[in-house]
Amino acid sequence: MKAVKPSNIDAYIAVFPEDVQKILEQVRLTVKKAAPGAEETISYGMPAFRYKGRVIIYFAGYKNHIGFYATPSGHIAFAKELSRYKQGRGSVQFPLDKAMPLNLIARMVKFRVRQQDEKETDFLPGLSALARQALQNNGIKTLQDMAKYTEAEILQFHGIGKTAIPVLQKALKEKGFNFRGKS
Repeated sequence: MKAVKPSNIDAYIAVFPEDVQKILEQVRLTVKKAAPGAEETISYGMPAFRYKGRVIIYFAGYKNHIGFYATPSGHIAFAKELSRYKQGRGSVQFPLDKAMPLNLIARMVKFRVRQQDEKETDFLPGLSALARQALQNNGIKTLQDMAKYTEAEILQFHGIGKTAIPVLQKALKEKGFNFRGKS
């Protein structure tokens, strides 16, 4: 017999035992509150929230845990806080027998929303996505922010390679900035 895919999040949640339904609904409401402009959808058979055309998170119910998927970037940014949970690449398992970390989920969702908002105002389109993400993860959102760092400090960011430096130098120079320590 072929499993029926749910058509919406209500239908997805309805197939779980009542105690799990309550937890899934808490996660759903936490995400809705943290990303009020996001649309609910089902993607890959799981509840998902789409913001500005892209899915920013997925979640799913299982026998012993809730799976939460904020894509690899959301998990990288919160690696320290997620370290106490079982993880996979781009996923984390929140056990059903422990309190659901709704505050952490909300912060991860807000992070993913900010990422989507920043893509619209990306100030360095010539960089790889990984390099742009590395800058964003370190609080660099403008060329003025970047000018507070030396080249060596920027190269220490996970995701920034030597090929990014000429792109960054050019962008800084065009706006009258330099890396700290350069004249």
